[in-house]
Amino acid sequence: MISNLVNEIFKTYLEIAPYLFIGLFFAGLLHIVFKKDFVARHLGKDNFLSVVKAAILGVPLPLCSCGVIPTALYLRRQKASKGATLSFLISTPQTGVDSIIATYGMMGPIFAIFRPVAAFVMGITGGAITNILTKNDIEIVDEPKNVCTSCTTDKPEPKTLWNKLISGFVYAFKEFLDDISLQLIVGIILAGIISFAIPDNFFERFGGNGLVGMLIMIAFGIPLYVCATASIPIAVSLMMKGISPGAAFVFLVVGPATNAATIALIGNALGKRMVAIYLSVISVFAVGFGFLLNWIFDLIGNPVDLKSMHHEHGIPWYMTAMLIVFSIFLALSLFRKIRKKTSAKFTELEVKMDSKIFKIEGMTCNHCVMNVKNAIEAVENVKKVEVSLSNKNAVVEGDFAAEKVKEAIEKAGYKVV
Repeated sequence: MISNLVNEIFKTYLEIAPYLFIGLFFAGLLHIVFKKDFVARHLGKDNFLSVVKAAILGVPLPLCSCGVIPTALYLRRQKASKGATLSFLISTPQTGVDSIIATYGMMGPIFAIFRPVAAFVMGITGGAITNILTKNDIEIVDEPKNVCTSCTTDKPEPKTLWNKLISGFVYAFKEFLDDISLQLIVGIILAGIISFAIPDNFFERFGGNGLVGMLIMIAFGIPLYVCATASIPIAVSLMMKGISPGAAFVFLVVGPATNAATIALIGNALGKRMVAIYLSVISVFAVGFGFLLNWIFDLIGNPVDLKSMHHEHGIPWYMTAMLIVFSIFLALSLFRKIRKKTSAKFTELEVKMDSKIFKIEGMTCNHCVMNVKNAIEAVENVKKVEVSLSNKNAVVEGDFAAEKVKEAIEKAGYKVV
């Protein structure tokens, strides 16, 4: 029993790991090309073109639903319109170059093309609706401070090509991988459990091919915290157990695009009306595109045999090489996370007399940590800041005003408790 479960989990990992390596490589290249000023420069005008640009820029960027928040807040403070900001928030977490490549490897070309196209359309629609509904709103946008984005940092721009490549490599295989590694492992384990525990065609007997299956995926996916890449093995396993391609697609949309923390942050930073537009567009269009995808597969047939997704007869040597290299990077990522969590336990014991601890809600990834740290460092008389994702707090040294620090954290989209 246990050996069969472990075997299902291991086969799922073998399938996705090489494509993740390729995807992370291209994610590093995108990190070099798409810097924050470039993105912000194209999203400032309150018109439809800015909404389209936001969706175009958002689709390939490898950001999860929590990592996209700091970037969106930065863009907003750089005078990006509400429509462009929401377009970016909707289109970005659904896909990324890493997840597109992994989708192709595990689910075939139809899904690999359909996912980014749908994300693009949803982003444009959400942004356009926002521009219409907020047309007469009075814009009050704070001047930008030293706020980080999740697709770059405030480090000096590397001058040489080699330094740029190193920067992209560190981002892809350290910073970005650290943010998705735990989610990825959970997703693979969950996919293995589904494959092992649920009988074949189980969901077909309970309406998994129609609207009921899609609504179940919405209810399951909206509060769940899963990145675009980690959602892939789960969706594949669900399809193997009778969920229709359209229902699986609904999960691929709402799982990465939403989670409880993201919804709370959007509400705090942009208002409840933006949350309503955000969730409505994602839910309605996910179902609509789900039915469209089912129609496409009914029309052309299923070109991918999901039951043969695992390489029973071995994999090519180059795929094996990528599997090994990716496994090393994944192990290093997990080691870093364990080390940070262990060291964080001693942080509060070493607080100095002129320090203060701020408990913070809403931090879910390393990008959130950078966002909070940079916001606090911009406060006058702050000498040193240590932000802990594990402890959900910030230890701040200096002769600063606590209310100013609290205000800076909350302006960055987080809550001090």
